[in-house]
Amino acid sequence: MLPIDLDVIRVTLHVLAATIWVGGQIVLVALVWTLRRKAPEAVAPAARAYAWVAWPAFAVLILTGFWNLQVSGRMIPGGMAGGYGTTLVVKMVLVVLSGLGAALHTFAKRPAFKGIWGAVGLLGALGALLLGVSMG
Repeated sequence: MLPIDLDVIRVTLHVLAATIWVGGQIVLVALVWTLRRKAPEAVAPAARAYAWVAWPAFAVLILTGFWNLQVSGRMIPGGMAGGYGTTLVVKMVLVVLSGLGAALHTFAKRPAFKGIWGAVGLLGALGALLLGVSMG
């Protein structure tokens, strides 16, 4: 059997948190469409229940992301040169957009703004995921 060391745990936490943050948003979109038609009063409680899991996952993503950089040696001078550094900066912008979009979605009162900010949050999360995989 292969060993389960701190590196395996670190990457597993990062992937699990990404699964919850990104995948959960996709699942919630699908559920909200159905709930709006069948049980509109259940939309807000479902979203709040997801938020109790999603925001801690987002925090774990941030923490393990910096941990990944530290372990990889990318945080040392010259460690982010070239395409890797550019990709990382774009990914960080998308991470910020994802969190900001999700937060603004939560506080938006008008349905149109909820939709816009929800889309910004999800698209930012998907973009950050794509770039994270490419950084592998």
